[in-house]
Parts: sequence; C-alpha cells; structure tokens
Amino acid sequence: MSRYFVNKTQIEDNKIRITGEDYQHLKKVLRAIKGDAITVCCDGIDYNAVIAEIGNDCIISDIIDSVENVTEPALKVTLFQGLPKADKMEFIVQKCIELGVSEIVPVITDRSIVKINTDKDANAKVSRWQKIAMEAAKQCNRGIVPVIGMPVKFSQAVHMAANRELSIIPYEKESVAGFKAIAATSSSIKSAAIFIGPEGGFTEQEVELAETAGIRKITLGPRILRTETAGMVALSLMMYELGDVSNGRT
Repeated sequence: MSRYFVNKTQIEDNKIRITGEDYQHLKKVLRAIKGDAITVCCDGIDYNAVIAEIGNDCIISDIIDSVENVTEPALKVTLFQGLPKADKMEFIVQKCIELGVSEIVPVITDRSIVKINTDKDANAKVSRWQKIAMEAAKQCNRGIVPVIGMPVKFSQAVHMAANRELSIIPYEKESVAGFKAIAATSSSIKSAAIFIGPEGGFTEQEVELAETAGIRKITLGPRILRTETAGMVALSLMMYELGDVSNGRT
C-alpha cells in the first residue's frame, strides 16, 4: 500500500489533503482513482485512508482509522556526520534512516574535503538530502521523516550534543573502550549522539574538544572503517544495545 507523509495542517474534519509531489505521484504515476486505499503518516500516527476526491492540485482522502506507528525507536539518535565527498552523504542518509536515526547534522571539520561556500549551496544540498530522507522513510515504514540539519562547524556540533544523555565519537586511536561497556552504564537513556568523521577522520584537536565536552571515545574494532560505513556500524550497535533492534528491548 502506498505511504505518504503530511503535516498537521493537511488533516481536518477527518479528511487528509495531499498536495505537491505526492499528489503528482498518486495521480500521474500510480493513476490513483476514488476508493484506492493509502496510508498517510503524521507525527508518528499512521492513518488508513481511502481516496475520496481527485482535484486539479490535491487529493482528498477520508480517514478510516488510525494507529500509532510501531517502527519509531524510543531512543532518539542524532548523527553528526563529517561532510564526505560526492554522493556518500546520500548513501549515509538513506541507510541510517533505515537503521532508525532521528536526525542527521552535516558537520564541517578540519579534514572535510567538501566545501560549502554559500547559503545557496548549503540549502541546495540539504534540500536534496531531505528528499532522500523522505523516500527512505517511506520505504522502511518510518513514523516520521528524520530531519537533515544545516551544515555546522565541529565546535557547534559539540555544543548541540550537550543535551544528549550519551554522546560517542568513534576514534581509530582508541583501542580499549568498546560500545558494549559504555552501553552497560546507559541502559535507560532516551537520547544519544554519534560523531563520525569525514575521509581522514577527526584531528586530535577535535577529539580533545569533544572529550572536554563529555563526548566519549569508543573503538569500533581493529579495522579502519570508511566514513560511509562507520556511521552505520555505530548506529547499528547503539540500536542493538540500547534501542529496538535486539529482541525484547524497547
């Protein structure tokens, strides 16, 4: 069944108004007709609906019933991702949303190769990443569309992570602190942050700044992981130990 996301302003009097690209997709690609069943999601609630009217710029659907979406993890994880080259960021956005990330913030670090020189450039990139986030959220039945933040400097990212209950920074020179040991002391947390470096990793100065702010260094094992791999591994471990991946955990 087709799945679409809307905001609260599109729901009124037990009806849902679908516009924009979703309207175009339903009308021109799927050739939707009155009576077709669709699932519409808003703020973690799934609405089962039936198309009632197809207009020139919107589709009106009648709500049949609603249920709380069961795919959203109780643990809200923010990924602070050092800006990688080319299309790697698109891959990271797609896969980490499948794994349950709640927010992704691109981070400009000392070793970032990609340069974002203007607000126009930043807006264009974030708009592209947010579109990928939307499609990934639809594909994996998420209850929300995770937000892709505007690029920030590393020092800003460290400050943003201050209100998370647990923040980690995988570091290739750390060989002792594994995730399981850290997770053992963080079993009831509801918010977390993961810092992942770009190609070339973080500088020692950046890691020291993170440690000073209470962000904990960890190892992801003896092998050096690519930036597009490291975030998925760290997020998978976190969701297994503290989230909803392991059976019996919530």
